[in-house]
Formats: sequence, C-alpha cells, structure tokens
Amino acid sequence: MDIQTWTFILVGLSFALYIGIAIWARAGTTGEFYVAGGGVHPVANGMATAADWMSAASFISMAGIISFAGYDGSVYLLGWTGGYVLLALCLAPYLRKFGKFTVPDFIGDRYYSQTARMVAVFCAIFVSFTYVAGQMRGTGVVFSRFLEVDIDVGVIIGMAIVFFYAVLGGMKGITYTQVAQYCVLIFAFLVPAIFVSLLVTGTPVPQLGFIGQTSDGMELLDKLDGLSQELGFTEYTSGNKSGIDVFFITAALMVGTAGLPHVIIRFFTVPKVRDARISAGWALLFISFLYTTAPAVAAFARVNMIEGLNGPDGQGVAAEQAPAWVGNWEKTGLVNWEDKNGDGRLFYSGDERNEMTISPDIIVLASPEIGKLPNWVVALLAAGGMAAALSTAAGLLLVISTSIAHDLLKKGLKPDMTDKQELMAARIAAAVAVIGAGYLGINPPGFVAQVVAFAFGLAAASFFPAIVLGIFYKKMNKEGAIAGMVSGIAFTASYIIYFKFINPAASTPENWLFGISPEGIGTLGMLVNLTVSLVVAKVTRETPQEVQELVESIRFPKGAGEAHSH
Repeated sequence: MDIQTWTFILVGLSFALYIGIAIWARAGTTGEFYVAGGGVHPVANGMATAADWMSAASFISMAGIISFAGYDGSVYLLGWTGGYVLLALCLAPYLRKFGKFTVPDFIGDRYYSQTARMVAVFCAIFVSFTYVAGQMRGTGVVFSRFLEVDIDVGVIIGMAIVFFYAVLGGMKGITYTQVAQYCVLIFAFLVPAIFVSLLVTGTPVPQLGFIGQTSDGMELLDKLDGLSQELGFTEYTSGNKSGIDVFFITAALMVGTAGLPHVIIRFFTVPKVRDARISAGWALLFISFLYTTAPAVAAFARVNMIEGLNGPDGQGVAAEQAPAWVGNWEKTGLVNWEDKNGDGRLFYSGDERNEMTISPDIIVLASPEIGKLPNWVVALLAAGGMAAALSTAAGLLLVISTSIAHDLLKKGLKPDMTDKQELMAARIAAAVAVIGAGYLGINPPGFVAQVVAFAFGLAAASFFPAIVLGIFYKKMNKEGAIAGMVSGIAFTASYIIYFKFINPAASTPENWLFGISPEGIGTLGMLVNLTVSLVVAKVTRETPQEVQELVESIRFPKGAGEAHSH
C-alpha cells in the first residue's frame, strides 16, 4: 500500500479513538470541564501531562533544530527538560495545595487584587495564543504532506478536530484523549528511530547508536563532524552561539516551562497533593523516552540526508535519481532545489555551492523516507505528529477558555453567573480561540519555528516571578506583583517585536542587548520583573496579615490539602 493509504488508515484510526474518548468522557460540570473532577490517577495524569507538554515543537521541530544546528540545538533539550524538573519539584505541589484551578485564580487570590487577576488573565491569553499558533501550523505541515492538501486546508482540518473534543469534553475529555495521544506519539517516534538506528549503526537502541559506530566502522559523531566540515557547515559537535546566549536561552526555556499555564493546570486533576508530585515524576519518565531519542534521530537523519543528496562520491546526484522524499516534500514547499551551476545534479552544502533549501521542520517526518523505511512507518509518524500537535493545542485552548470564562467573567465582570452559564461561556470562548489560532496558523507571523521559544520567554517574564514570590515570600504584595508582571512582559514582548517585526535586519549578536538573542530575552525579562516586584513591594503597603498566614499554610501544611472546587 502507498503512503497516503496507510496515512488515512492510521490517522483515521487514531482520530476515531480520540473522538470516541471525548464522547465517553464528556464534561457535565465546571469541575469536570476545568480539572476533570480532580479524580485522575497519577500514572494517567503523568501520561497526559507528557502529551500536553510535548507539543509539535518537541515532536516535529526539536530533532530538526538539533539536526541542522548540531550542538547549538541542545539548548532546547536542556531548557525544556530542566524546566519540567523545576516545575515538578518547586511549584506544582504548592499550587496544588492552594487549590486554585488556574494561574490567574492563584495570582488574584494570593495578591488579593482584581487588577492582579486581570493582568494575569491577559498574560495567560497572550502566552497561550503565541504558543497555539505554532501547534496549528504544525498540524498544517503534517496534513499538507500526508493528505496532499494545501497547508491552509490542513490547518482548517486540524481546527475542526481540536474544536470537537476540547469544546465537548473539557479537561476530562482532554485528559483521557491525551493518554491515548501519548501512547500514539511515543510509539510513532520510537519505532522509526529503532529502525533507522539498526540501519545506520546496527544497534536497536537509538541512544546507544548515537554514541556508537556506523556500518563503515567510523564513530557516528566523528563522521558527522567530518561531513559537516567538508561541506562548509559548522562542526556538528561544536556550536556557533556565545556562552551567554546559550545560558539565557536555556534559562528562558526552563523558567518558561515552569510558568506555562496549560501544564500547571494538569496538577489540579489528581486527588491529593502527594499525587501531584508522583504524577510529575511519571511525566518526567514518559517525556525522557522522546527527549533522549531526539538527538539520535537528528544525527541519523543528518547522515542519511547528506549521503542521499550528495551521492556515494560526494559530488551530488542527478535530478532524475534524486531520493523520492525530495519530490514528496517539494510539493509542500518545505524543500526547494535550485540548479545553480546547470549540471542537473542536486548538491547540499553549507557554503555558496549549496542548491537545496530544506526546512528543519521536515526532518522527523521525513526521516523514515530518507532512511527508505516501509510506508506504514512513514504513516505512523504522521499519526504521531498529529497527536503531538493536537494534544498541546487542546490544553492551550482550555487555558484560554478557562481564563475568559472563570477568571474574566465569573471572578470579574459577572460574579452571579450560574455553573451552567459559566460552562457555556467556556465553550464559546474555546470556539472563538480555535478560530483565532487557526487564523494565526494560516497566516503565520513569519517565525513559527521559533514561536514556541517566544511563548516560553513571555511565560518566564510574566508568570514565573509572581508564582515563586507568591509561594516563597510572604511579604510580597499586590503592588509589587502587578508592577513586576507588567514590566516583565512589556520589556520581553517589545524586544521580540522589535527584532522580529520592526527591524529584523538588525537582529545580529552585535545589536542585541548584552549579546542576548530574542529567544533568550525572557530570562532578562524575568530578572526585570523580579527586581521591579521587590523594589515596589519594599516602598508600598505591607501585605495583610491573613494573606501572610495563608502563604505560611501552603508551605507548612496543617492538613492533607484536598482540592476544593468552588
């Protein structure tokens, strides 16, 4: 069977499974819609958290970035994994103890202020929208290649599916759908990785293949370094980025992960505080399967790609003998060939001889084709890519809808809403959010590959200090928190907008502040936020006594801290 038939079968089966689960786990109350009724088993919640957290960026783009950037791409591995540990150990259990559904809810109550709540609502919506645009685009990339439709049509199909199960099932539907999506995406990532590892290095364990030898007896990484230097690329195992930029990007991704509203909300879906810690540990284990395999997938695909495009003699291959994947991906516009010297041969290099433009986003999806694996493996990856994009998109849409229905309306503009009206408002908000996200997926602001890194930077600069100070510093007051959040997000957003929209030509290390790229500026934004918060808190009124006692009770629990819905 051809790739398209296999794709229809595997993607169709996985979608039938997700939609069946959404119908089975329909939400009937706001408690079920927001936090799945607080009754999810820690292992299931760990799987759902892993699926929620590993977005299209982890599944589709991360190995692609590592494949093209080599050592420089490792900032994503370090930042995202480190951030998860930070979130699980330092924040999740305390937020769970506080018993609030959403981050704006925590900030509004902890800082005893409607203004603080509204600033947090704005930040949550802004961060989630930035993030979800990338997921929608990822959905479009997968569909455009495997259903052979236009990218825009692909985005619209993805919108319809996410809308169906996010709006119908709420958190309860999404949780069990995400458990299924985790199983699909991890199976889809590991099976091709094991196949390619066997082909390239003769070992079925990709992680061992990565540090092992290729079939011609050379160390894989030495071979890659040699190929990279011959062809004018930066050496694979040494990077271009400055130490300060690597540090700032890694820190922004770490701290941003710990401030991401759609991941934090997952810790409210388990029965007890202890379960929040256990499910965080399970999630880390489930995430590590993909994250330790990604560098290997990147390296194998890189070797296969260079050898496939440049031929056994390294002089290029004739256009009519080009690998099949080149033609398949050319149709989507993500691979282009320009015959510069008119010899009718493809040639791929890192200098002026180069004739190929290849988007890093295709590496994972194309790796089975590049490695000449069976068609069903290619289709399996398509199903995995869809699972990754849709699981995160659904979690983010839920954050947007709860921020609007629960924090803006119920806790702000219309406190007398009934439970039923609030659930209706959440569903309408999710519908509007799907349309907005789809629009951004069809008309991407030109930087979808980095859009996820920007979302993390914005989360780092806005939420993280307010959450950490709210838990660990009882004298932190509302004036300090509001001033900090506003200054942090304003500084970070304006820096990114300047270098990405207003003056992209100036985006070079010489012009950056202290040599920090827009992807890493969130760390500086976080420091601005922290400084402003502490200074303003020192010179304004003291935090009320009852709030200080509340903060004490979160850290030194008197009871077991059951979740209470309200």
